[in-house]
Amino acid sequence: MSDMLYSFNKDRLKPWNELPLLPIHEELYKSVEVYEQLGKAKAALGKLLGRSIAIPNQGVLINSISLQEAKASSAIENIFTTDDELYKAYSEESTQAVNQNTASKEILKAREALWSGYNYLKQNTEFNRDYFIKVFQEIKDSKDELRLPFVETVIRQGGSGANAGQVTYTPPRGEGIIETKIDNLIDFVNNDEQYNIDSLLKMAIAHFQFEAIHPFRDGNGRTGRIFNIHFLTQKKLLDQPILFLSRYIMDHKEDYYSGLMGVSQRGDWKTWLLYMLRAVESTSNMTYQKINDIISAKESMLHYIKIKETKMRQPEKLVDMLFTQPYIKVKHLTDAKLYSEVTARDYLNKLAEIRVLEKKNIEGRHYYLNQELYRILSE
Repeated sequence: MSDMLYSFNKDRLKPWNELPLLPIHEELYKSVEVYEQLGKAKAALGKLLGRSIAIPNQGVLINSISLQEAKASSAIENIFTTDDELYKAYSEESTQAVNQNTASKEILKAREALWSGYNYLKQNTEFNRDYFIKVFQEIKDSKDELRLPFVETVIRQGGSGANAGQVTYTPPRGEGIIETKIDNLIDFVNNDEQYNIDSLLKMAIAHFQFEAIHPFRDGNGRTGRIFNIHFLTQKKLLDQPILFLSRYIMDHKEDYYSGLMGVSQRGDWKTWLLYMLRAVESTSNMTYQKINDIISAKESMLHYIKIKETKMRQPEKLVDMLFTQPYIKVKHLTDAKLYSEVTARDYLNKLAEIRVLEKKNIEGRHYYLNQELYRILSE
């Protein structure tokens, strides 16, 4: 059936210039199994949206969860760092301070791209070429744009098995071809009147299409996964870009790539759509639980501090700051105009004395680790 409804790629060694334009035929996604999973994914995402909107200070979640999303998305591309290195890097004033740790720097750039793209869409309201280019350039710290026709990009089998290094897919290329296909993708995601498809299905379809177009020399995977989150916020399915979607993809990495290949090589859209819908359901539930855990830990810490240190001023705001990132410095409190430098240092040291925080001296810099937030984010 799929070969009749979808013209898949018959030669993975040649550019797939015949990649079908969107939309796909409705029979490729209209099935009982897909719609049952769609219902579960929408319910889980709706629960997450309701919970996140109800939080008084969303900054408590936004910094920490979006950083973990960037870390997981980068890990899919085999860019790894430890939580310690990443959080220390993030606690510095800028990525310039972490040049010695290339992986941390790349992850921080992915997080910056998540937020710059989100803010771009708040001003421009719709996706366009500039959006994709801006996100890509932020990730790669590059001024490059869409792939030029002569760039011979191929996708190779990863790992160390017998097929490692073999070409599994060759994306389209040629004069005007990438531009035509990316403009079609943009029209598909923006025009809900003409392409009246449920938003979660549309996200999954659009993600495959973006990865199949592979419009940039590098960084397409991270750009495409950031696009997923931005699509959900644009369609009002998320209030903030806090879904931990790349965690599921990282944990089911082989299924992710086999799902992409299943569409391009066999026209198997059902398996791909079910994978993405399960990813939304699973990570919505996980993110929902992390939010609850963070809020519970925050309230418990505040109660404990009020009992132990009754003379601290503005303890509520102090605890809010302690949950914006695991590694806190004196400068974070002074930059927020919460306390003077002397008071901020005094309060952080007192919290270390009563074991609310753990004081660390790393390469001559003093950090204060919120072990509860660190634990929740690392689970």
